[in-house]
Amino acid sequence: MSRRSNGLVGVWAEAQRQQQRQREAQARFQRDQERQQRAHQREIARSHREQKAAYREQREAEARRRTQELDARVEALQGLLAAGCRAAAFRADALTRPERVEAFSPGQLGHPITMPDPNRYQPQGGWTAGRRAQAQAEARSRFERDWQAAQAAQAAEAQRLRQLATYQAQYQQWADAQLAEVRRHNAGITEMTAGLRGGDPEAAVEYFSAALYASTGWPDDLPRQVSAAYDSGARQLVLNWELPAYAVVPEAKSVRYMINADQEKESPRPVTQRRSLYRDVLAQCVLLVLRDLFAADEFGALESVALNGFVDDHDPVTGRRASLFLATVMVSRADFAGLHLEQVNAVNCLVDGLRGQLSSRPDQYATVRPGRVPEDVGDGVVTHGGDEEPDLYDMDPIAFESLVAELFRAMGMQAVTTQRSNDGGVDVDALDPAPIRGGKIVVQVKRYRNTVPPTAVRDLYGTVQDAGANKGVLVTTSKFGPGSHTFANGKPLELVAGSELVDLLHRHGLRGRLGGGEGSVPAQRSAPDSRATPSGAADTDAGAPDADGPAGADDYNILGMYWSGGVALDVCALVCRGNQVLDDDHFVFYNNPRTPDGTVRALVPVAPDKAAIQVSFDALPARADRLVVIAAVDPVVNAAADLSGFADAGIRLLDSEGTPLDRLDVSDGRDGETALVLGSFRRRANGDWEFVTGGKGYPGGLEELVGEYGIDVD
Repeated sequence: MSRRSNGLVGVWAEAQRQQQRQREAQARFQRDQERQQRAHQREIARSHREQKAAYREQREAEARRRTQELDARVEALQGLLAAGCRAAAFRADALTRPERVEAFSPGQLGHPITMPDPNRYQPQGGWTAGRRAQAQAEARSRFERDWQAAQAAQAAEAQRLRQLATYQAQYQQWADAQLAEVRRHNAGITEMTAGLRGGDPEAAVEYFSAALYASTGWPDDLPRQVSAAYDSGARQLVLNWELPAYAVVPEAKSVRYMINADQEKESPRPVTQRRSLYRDVLAQCVLLVLRDLFAADEFGALESVALNGFVDDHDPVTGRRASLFLATVMVSRADFAGLHLEQVNAVNCLVDGLRGQLSSRPDQYATVRPGRVPEDVGDGVVTHGGDEEPDLYDMDPIAFESLVAELFRAMGMQAVTTQRSNDGGVDVDALDPAPIRGGKIVVQVKRYRNTVPPTAVRDLYGTVQDAGANKGVLVTTSKFGPGSHTFANGKPLELVAGSELVDLLHRHGLRGRLGGGEGSVPAQRSAPDSRATPSGAADTDAGAPDADGPAGADDYNILGMYWSGGVALDVCALVCRGNQVLDDDHFVFYNNPRTPDGTVRALVPVAPDKAAIQVSFDALPARADRLVVIAAVDPVVNAAADLSGFADAGIRLLDSEGTPLDRLDVSDGRDGETALVLGSFRRRANGDWEFVTGGKGYPGGLEELVGEYGIDVD
């Protein structure tokens, strides 16, 4: 007889099945984990391979790029002569300047202030005689009311007309001076070309030197240095011209990436190949210079040219820097005219065709003997270019005065330096022998790094009057501010800034540079309480330090703010770097009327201005790049007012003498706003300042506005 189970076996069996399912699930989970781990490892390996391949690709591409650059450089050197021959020939017309000046632009001064027009106040309506009379009375009343309200505008219009007339007279003086300078320059070019036709040695050297320096066929990365003289009897130009050094030919031939070492390896160019290419480059350079000279001779001044090519480098024999002559040739116009330069082999053409000499081992600076050098012609040797330009900032003061005197002599005047004592403020005495425009000239020399103050220009004018001179010239290594130019306008004064000085020196065969480069005047800016200049050099004139210093206290501008409407405003200024004020002391307002260094300060306004600020832009802290001008409703006078009544506003830019220089537009105010950014003066990369109109308004007043510039108002 069978027995019925009490259920324990079933429970046990189910428990066994549950355990089996758990073991199987755990095994599946383990297998999944292992599978995912293996997939992850494979993904990491694949990513690593891809990164490694991409890195290798990048390095190989960089190696190919450098190889292509080397190939392109060699190709350019091989085609130097052919490319140069395709350039346009130099002509004397390229030296002339167009006789035009910037048109007169009065800005805001050119916009008249409108007055009520009686013709616009005609009677409106009126069917009967009584109604017509009433309409006429109403029109007349409106006109009289508006006319009375416009009386202030009438005074402003009169002021505008006076300022416009003054500005126009100043412009005319400037325009006449500009045209006169252009005409003097062009007359000098005409005189030079006439002298060239007549065989004048100085004119010939000046013209053909200009032709070489202006050549568009001569690569910019090759040196340009020349010493030249002209033999008028033989109609021969004799010159030494600098050729490129051996390094012009790349030492490497190609670049490849070494995978195992993870670095690029340069394959050297074979010595024989590099030497051969260098000889070819030297020959091409010599032929290209000859081509430029003969092509520029539109006056028939050259019968022949004696050209010596040299390299400015260390002599391998003495170790001293010297001019090492590697090529020389003397060729007539007729022989050169028969050449087709774009098809010649440069070395064969120079050595065999023109019977010139070319160093057989130029890489070792094996020299040749020049046939004729400029010194053989006479004393009229003129030298241009070179890397040994003396730094005018570092010159001995007396040597600097002597250089300026030499410049005046090179310009055809008689000039001598004065003694160090009792010179009456004169560093160089000059005499211009030209009739009518000539006469006695007193010259002051200011070897400054910062802007020359207007006081120096005023002192020069006093010296001119005391000495009874015809003209005063102030020569500086720095620059002049608007106040100096404004004072000099209309007076017998000429201001020569550093960049102009360098240009004049080079144009007259003299040498000089300003610091790191020719004509560059570094913008050295410091606050008035820190007068030291970079490198510890004091700003001095050619002799003793100037009493006013290089950044005189009166070299500033005045910002005069004006507007219409009856709203009372507080006008403030923020000295900022970007959109953040330097610190709380550089927020100029009614409770802080000046910055600690005094470069920005509030002034009592003079009509028609309603507010005024004085700014010494050149003396602002070096870290400052922005001066922000703002306006806010005065809460004491107009507690409930907004800027809806702020209109017809602007800023008058004045120099330290109060002479208007410009008018700057600003935005009108808007309903609900109680503070407004009028505009900002921003320092440009070259050190100048430009004005950018603002316009952003703030309903929260001055507190909200200055908060955006980093000022916490308690």
